[in-house]
Amino acid sequence: MIADRDAMLRRLHEMRSEHRDLDTVIARLDGSPVDQLQLQRLKKRKLKIKDEIAWLEGRLVPDIIA
Repeated sequence: MIADRDAMLRRLHEMRSEHRDLDTVIARLDGSPVDQLQLQRLKKRKLKIKDEIAWLEGRLVPDIIA
């Protein structure tokens, strides 16, 4: 279980890093003439990563019954 948690934490770190990188790339490309299809794909990838980050965070936070 601890190994799974460590693996999930590593994956979460990787996803957050990739999300930040994509944010930077999209910001640079958004203001310049660029292939709109490529920009759309980058934005879609960023959203997919955001969903995966949310899923991983949900798995890492223990369920607490109030």
